[in-house]
Amino acid sequence: MLLSALCPTSSRAPTVLCTRAASHSAWDKMEAHAVAFVPISAWNADNMLEPSANMPLFKGWKVTREDSNASVTTLLEALDCILPPTRPTYKLLCLPLQDVYKTGGIGTVPAGRVQTGVLTPGMVITFAPVNVTTEVKSVEMCHEALSEALPGDSVGFDVKKVSVKDVGCDNIDGDSKSEPPMEATGFTAHVIILNHPRQISAGYGPVLECHTAHVACKFAELKLKIDRHSGKKLEGGCKFLKSGDATIVDMVPGTLYVESFSNYPPLGRFALHGMRQTVAVCDIKAMDKKAGKITKSA
Repeated sequence: MLLSALCPTSSRAPTVLCTRAASHSAWDKMEAHAVAFVPISAWNADNMLEPSANMPLFKGWKVTREDSNASVTTLLEALDCILPPTRPTYKLLCLPLQDVYKTGGIGTVPAGRVQTGVLTPGMVITFAPVNVTTEVKSVEMCHEALSEALPGDSVGFDVKKVSVKDVGCDNIDGDSKSEPPMEATGFTAHVIILNHPRQISAGYGPVLECHTAHVACKFAELKLKIDRHSGKKLEGGCKFLKSGDATIVDMVPGTLYVESFSNYPPLGRFALHGMRQTVAVCDIKAMDKKAGKITKSA
């Protein structure tokens, strides 16, 4: 991570600001010793590419990690010491569909972006929540055939004996042999109300937007009200919510596939919309899956 501070160049402000920022990051449960704190002045080009003589009190910042250490004095060095994130290839396959095409001479071609796992030709996959299973014949990205699609790749893949009417752009496919995706019957979510003109109570029915899905849902029970910053319990069994409140809610969605945020972050965070505005942002703590019959098309 990187934090750059704009500050006066002829005082102790650079050192003071870096120290305060480090203490704030530690308070926010981040590893401050692994973060590069660099005071810069983009207007005067101080500490951008080369160490500046206008900040003699700043002697650099040491970045300490388990695998490597670094000493940072400029913005360029801070950018170079950032470690690239690892792709979650070790997790199960999750690929939300953005669209489904019918191509002449090929057949049905779903398209989407791989979130977790690996998609390969010959893999048997299951589409949720429609519970249709089929085999992947080929995988392409930018009209080039791939031997495997990794997280972050936007791909199209040809499937066997599946009609464009069988799957939709709000579906998700996963590996049918390892915990195939199933429809969610309900889940418990951490909800932060952003903007709503009236009070919200149990039975409220906004529109849920998660990955590529837009589904109606209902607040089944308001379990407890919590502090939106620390997560501490404030009130149990609250009867209503208003703008600015944070709460734990049991929700019942329509036909939808989701996962808990701790296991699959891209599939466990969503927004609630109503009255032509974003009402709340949420992340899923726990969920219940529906055990249904899978239709095989391969």
